[in-house]
Amino acid sequence: MAIQQQNVKHRSYPRTMLLEKPHYYLFIKRFVDILVSCTLILLLLPLMVWISYLIYKREGKPIFHRELVVGKHEKSFVKWTFRTKTIPSKVIRSLPPHPVPENFVDGVPHQFKININGYMVMTPTGNWLMKYNLDKVPLLFHVLKGNMSLIGPEPEVLEIAKYYNDLQRKRLNVKPGITGYAQINQQSNHNHQKKIIYDLYYVNHISPLLDASILWQASKKIVARLTKCFLFFKKSHKLR
Repeated sequence: MAIQQQNVKHRSYPRTMLLEKPHYYLFIKRFVDILVSCTLILLLLPLMVWISYLIYKREGKPIFHRELVVGKHEKSFVKWTFRTKTIPSKVIRSLPPHPVPENFVDGVPHQFKININGYMVMTPTGNWLMKYNLDKVPLLFHVLKGNMSLIGPEPEVLEIAKYYNDLQRKRLNVKPGITGYAQINQQSNHNHQKKIIYDLYYVNHISPLLDASILWQASKKIVARLTKCFLFFKKSHKLR
């Protein structure tokens, strides 16, 4: 992998002040995480087994993709998702490229692009999983375990997080989430500045009401995708 960056000398993030969250909020958030993740794991277990079989039958092993990411308080963990790409014979990770470019010295640039190794391509099953966000279903086990939450900033790749400046690092003061304020606003590393702004807004305004709003908006999108997925299979079955 390699990264293409745009040189950005000035970093104009909004001023933020991290507020200590009351213990009752953290207790409620963890209770909801456990309750919802347990329920969804039980409901989606047949789907997960079927997806695992589909990947194994079509693309072979491994079924899961593992990636070292950074969570709350900069604690790293291995994130598991369904594999969506082919396995190259050799991948050289360079995040960011070495020697480190000048625009990484004061933090991660506003915009950069990760170039995937040319030998890694999306599999047919991976295209389908990514289309309906089903590759992220295994993240529910991370929520149940406690190193992720349903709502929070997206987990950051370790090689990128270690170049965070002090302001960017504040997004690591909360647990990463399956979905979050930046995710529902369609912000990712393609525009790192906006992603950080949205993540810091969430960190500084975190509340049960904000979490409920994010969860509601994310749920509507998930239901819409799953409905399209169901209709697609129903139509395919009729054509047979």
